[in-house]
Amino acid sequence: MYRAPVEEIAFTLRHVAGLAGALESGRLGELTDDLVDAILTEAGRFATEEIAPLAEVGDRQGARLANGEVTMPDGWPALYRAWAEGGWNALTAPPEFGGQGLPHMLHVAALEMWNGGSMAFAIGPTLTIGAVEALAAHGSAELKAKYLPKMVSGEWMGSMNLTEPHAGSDLGALKTRAERRGDGTYRLFGQKIFITYGEHDFTGNIVHLVLARLPDAPAGTRGISLFLVPKFLVGEDGAPGRRNDVHCHSIEHKLGIHASPTCTMIYGDGRFGDEPGAVGWLVGEENRGLACMFTMMNNARLAVGMQGVAIAEAATQKALAYARERTQGRAPGRTGEGMSAIVEHPDVARMLLTMKALTQGARAIAYACAHAVDMAHTTEGEESRHWAERASLITPVAKSFTTDVGVEVASLGLQVHGGMGYIEETGAARLYRDARIAPIYEGTNGIQAIDLVTRKLPLSDGRQIGSLIAELRAVAAEAGTDPALGETGPRLEAAVADLEAATAWLAAALAEGRQAGALAGATPYQRLLGLVLTGCYLAKGALAEAGDGRRDERRALCRFFAENLLSEAAALRDRVVSGAASLDAARVVLG
Repeated sequence: MYRAPVEEIAFTLRHVAGLAGALESGRLGELTDDLVDAILTEAGRFATEEIAPLAEVGDRQGARLANGEVTMPDGWPALYRAWAEGGWNALTAPPEFGGQGLPHMLHVAALEMWNGGSMAFAIGPTLTIGAVEALAAHGSAELKAKYLPKMVSGEWMGSMNLTEPHAGSDLGALKTRAERRGDGTYRLFGQKIFITYGEHDFTGNIVHLVLARLPDAPAGTRGISLFLVPKFLVGEDGAPGRRNDVHCHSIEHKLGIHASPTCTMIYGDGRFGDEPGAVGWLVGEENRGLACMFTMMNNARLAVGMQGVAIAEAATQKALAYARERTQGRAPGRTGEGMSAIVEHPDVARMLLTMKALTQGARAIAYACAHAVDMAHTTEGEESRHWAERASLITPVAKSFTTDVGVEVASLGLQVHGGMGYIEETGAARLYRDARIAPIYEGTNGIQAIDLVTRKLPLSDGRQIGSLIAELRAVAAEAGTDPALGETGPRLEAAVADLEAATAWLAAALAEGRQAGALAGATPYQRLLGLVLTGCYLAKGALAEAGDGRRDERRALCRFFAENLLSEAAALRDRVVSGAASLDAARVVLG
């Protein structure tokens, strides 16, 4: 069963992602090392002892819909209440509404552990936290006073309503409409699909944030507004009153995360209320809804990245435990009687080390992104701008590379288990099934790659990616001074050079109007950046003096990655630079 890797998480936060320096500088207020340890320890305990034991129940029973109401798996409502009562929903929320105002780094670390316990459980509270952030940033004083205290406490949950049957990632095509009323409210009509936790029995009210279009709105994304639409209308006393005209029509039967209700939501069909139309309130300004929603979406992308990290960690733990117990054949050099544990076989060891290296690299990337978010919020002027751009640059990788790693590592975990991995009772298959959605939702990984290449590489005329490459080159040079790291230094230097060359080629392609060529190389470039970041962050960890007695392990893992996996960087650079022409020519195959 999953055990939260609290020590590894704390090490990565402090010595790789930058938490130690932030604490020493005093930029994180009254946060101390002792408080960090206490929060991580308790989050890990809750994930290990409370969430993880119910993961299989959730997968087996799933969310169930009857008469428009969703019933969650046995034990899950009580689990959610315990989670909310523990104050976890308030971790990073604004103190004026009952939150603790703690750094985003602690939030993503806790998210990893909760998702490691059960991805299907953790995704629901994650959306509430995002809704709190969007409402706190863009809501009116009245809306914030009425809704935020109960959302921050976890008494109510939130949901994000974007997708429609004809408008997936193309939000400019959405058709849900909103009509103004003279009393300052709006009435919404339409259908939304793939709405995570759109209906459930965890809380007495659900606060939906809904994108819709006003009758006189401009076409495309410039004409989208954001509305707050509660399941139950809230009275002057702050208590839920009559049912709003919104309901769950159906829930999807999915490959994985079975206990997470994925809903089709109907707004304004007259099923509830005195007249058709779901009552809503504007969040932010009319026709500026997408900007408001992006407040929620950007951190949601990092949160999805944490799902990839969490699944990878859980799959690695499960595969390693199995490989230590399962005996098969005789490994090279084996003496004495009996068969060898499969962990002793070189190919199994290779898979397990690949799993561990990719997991740790993905974790470091996500935590470094969260550190940049925190630094942007706690600094001023040009320094704040630098960190905001760094967060923007890394976010697509923190979503895409980590979720790709989650699928890759979960697949390797199945392979380590052999035929037993394909059987549901081992739990390895569930992790693979759960992992597969993460590269798809919250902006597919292909969309993340397009965003990275076309919007993030040009930040500050390319100076932001240039400064990151310079930092990575410095880590590679330092790694070359440690004999225990073998060929890590030269391998990293070569990979950083590949990254720099690919970056320069993409910049030139965009400047010269060769957008198709740049987009053809976007996904391989995204993986290239993720692999180079992984290698450098593993080296940074291997070079750190943490005093925990595990430096030799970190050195060995870093060397394994550099000498076995990092050579892919050269091939990825070649795909970026040379792949566009053959891709275009091969379109004839597709008809």
